[in-house]
Amino acid sequence: MAYPAFETGEELGEMRAAAQARKETYRYRQREDYDREGAHAEMRRRDASGEPYVLRFRMPDTPVHVTDAVLGEIEFDQQHTDDFVIRKADGFPTYHMAVVIDDELMGVTHILRGQEHLNNTPRHVALQQHLTHEDGTPFRTPVYAHMPLIFNPDGSKMSKRDKDKIVRKAVQSEPEAQARSLAHISQTDLDAWLADKTRQLPPASLLRLAAEFGLELPEIDVEDFRRSGYLPEALCNYLALLGWNPGLKNDDGTDLERFDKPFLCEHFALERIGKSNAKFDREKLLAFNQAAIAALPAEDFAAALHEWCERYDTGLLDALGERFVLAASAAQPRIKTLSQCREPIAFALAAAEEIRFDDKAVAKALHKGEPNGLAVLAEFRESLASIEPFDPEQIEAAVKAFCESREIGMGKLAQPLRVAITGGNVSPGLGETLGLVGRDGVLARIDRCLRDCVPA
Repeated sequence: MAYPAFETGEELGEMRAAAQARKETYRYRQREDYDREGAHAEMRRRDASGEPYVLRFRMPDTPVHVTDAVLGEIEFDQQHTDDFVIRKADGFPTYHMAVVIDDELMGVTHILRGQEHLNNTPRHVALQQHLTHEDGTPFRTPVYAHMPLIFNPDGSKMSKRDKDKIVRKAVQSEPEAQARSLAHISQTDLDAWLADKTRQLPPASLLRLAAEFGLELPEIDVEDFRRSGYLPEALCNYLALLGWNPGLKNDDGTDLERFDKPFLCEHFALERIGKSNAKFDREKLLAFNQAAIAALPAEDFAAALHEWCERYDTGLLDALGERFVLAASAAQPRIKTLSQCREPIAFALAAAEEIRFDDKAVAKALHKGEPNGLAVLAEFRESLASIEPFDPEQIEAAVKAFCESREIGMGKLAQPLRVAITGGNVSPGLGETLGLVGRDGVLARIDRCLRDCVPA
């Protein structure tokens, strides 16, 4: 079933052109007048002289049947197959030959892959049907399942090239881009990349260029999602729903979509994979990840965030020190991904003089009312100095006691405190907010607020 073929690249090109002129799809076939004895003599001669040739596999004359766990029974006749190369001119096997042997020797039982590989399958099945082990045992045919592809919301295929396209466009759009890039990319590599759309820069270079141009790259690789701070369980849950569903309902009758990996192990079945391509909805993934973060026990979230910081943001660990657990508690209900952890606690990482007061928040929380927020803040400052220990529980108890003793609502003190400590009227819990800044920092910020936020 294997035979040598000697056509040059130019000859194959002419054969393809002739087929196109006839408006036919070109498929290589062994010629009816193929001289097997003469071809093998030519093969031996070329072997001796070092001249190149390829080996092709002669596809059967009868249709090849493929049983697919997703798509069902599929028949491929000669209109869909050709005599393909199994050993290249350089002596190395092609992918088709190598993967069939590799799968057999490794005992692979199931092959799950994207539908773009479906046209390769009749070739592989035909090889399996004609290959045996040295003892005569025939090769097995694994269970095949060709899964739907994943597309971007705009209908384009989700690809690792998406990141490269974004960076390439930005570099080409700015005249000074190349000069800025030379710090970490040689001019030769840069020119070659810009001249060839199929060429891609290494991931590290793409990230550095994206940072230089202020670009936000889509997550494609597993490492991208790790860096962005997605939890493995949330990503696994979401990916499972791209083309599959468990066919179960929640108590309220809606489709069951949120589940863990043990559930997936128990309920996943190839038979429930759909045939239609899926679209990657990043907003839905964010919602899944936010829910997964919120559902984690506080200790588990702190451990996950610490592990992420050790890999991607050691500076935050250094800045927080012993405040890390408290910072994690403050951030957990306010973020969708681990990479957003700095945002809700940014006020705690800034010096007192760096805080910028929001004019609207100042006017509403500090200037209105009788007594106004500044007066309440000044009076409570004395109580703050004596809180011991200076932790969230004791801080909130002191705030409550102060408000009860003055017969004022909690907001009358809480909002002025937030403005003084963070510059705005939104922050984590009051105890966490003050605890993260620390007693000395809180007193310094209140003093600055009383000094700089007086009515004009």
